[in-house]
Amino acid sequence: GRDGSIDWLCWPAFDSDACFAALLGTSRNGRWLLAPAETIKRTSRRYRDDTLILETRFETNGGVVELIDFMPPRGHASDVVRLVRGISGRVKMHMELVIRFGFGVDVPWVKKNPDGGGLLAIS
Repeated sequence: GRDGSIDWLCWPAFDSDACFAALLGTSRNGRWLLAPAETIKRTSRRYRDDTLILETRFETNGGVVELIDFMPPRGHASDVVRLVRGISGRVKMHMELVIRFGFGVDVPWVKKNPDGGGLLAIS
């Protein structure tokens, strides 16, 4: 979304059930929001050159920040990579991760991954 939210994602494979399904309902149905915590004056988006790397630029009173989203291929599954790059000034960011399985219906149990990296969501 133009607001910095991933509102639809079938994952870990493209034919999996959606784990972010806000597109079908509300943010309670799952999304990953990463955006400025302050009022946004202007938003622009573009794909970098001839790639599927999406760059969303947010302009606020405090400065300018760029959100870079892409899904690099690897094996049988994909990764979702989101990078925040400060362009100018200082911009406080806000992150909201709402994971729902079963197309936005099932609330998972979430814990730290015992292997040491990331989260493990089980439903």
